[in-house]
Amino acid sequence: MLKPRYPLTTDRLTLRPFIPGDLDAVHAYESLPDVTRHLYWEPRDRDTSRAHLDKKITHTALLDEGDVLDLAITLSGGGELIGNCLLIWTSKPNRQGEIGYVLHPDHHGHGYAPEAGRALLRLAFDDLGLHRVIGRLDARNTASARVLEKLGMRHEATLIDSEIVKGEWASEAVYAILDREWVP
Repeated sequence: MLKPRYPLTTDRLTLRPFIPGDLDAVHAYESLPDVTRHLYWEPRDRDTSRAHLDKKITHTALLDEGDVLDLAITLSGGGELIGNCLLIWTSKPNRQGEIGYVLHPDHHGHGYAPEAGRALLRLAFDDLGLHRVIGRLDARNTASARVLEKLGMRHEATLIDSEIVKGEWASEAVYAILDREWVP
């Protein structure tokens, strides 16, 4: 079980639970085709972003297998919301989890995704006691693959044409890291 003390801070970021007032910032990136290109969902209209934000607001703790921790990524200082990151507790008996992240394109290339990812891995390994954490992505998303590699995750598999996403076959890349490999 994991109930983090908020906010979580890194050198440049503050990770915190979502609040209703985050709608404009969340919709600003969820509505962009560049953001959703490698995701399962299409660009969202404001109402759909609101519905998903309502769910994110409730994802603040990992109490059992299947729970999701979904946090706003904000810049320290000004507090600008630039994206979200998540940790999923995928298996309690096997001590496994998954991380993910989405950033507004204006904030790509500044190292924010790996910085948020390190905070998630710290929660996963140090606080929740997981043994293994994965990251799954569309195999064409080379920028996201680089983020996972910066976190020390290794490429374990590419599942060729493993599912139909947005009407076409897509391949999924799987990256992973074990607790004994984790270097904070």
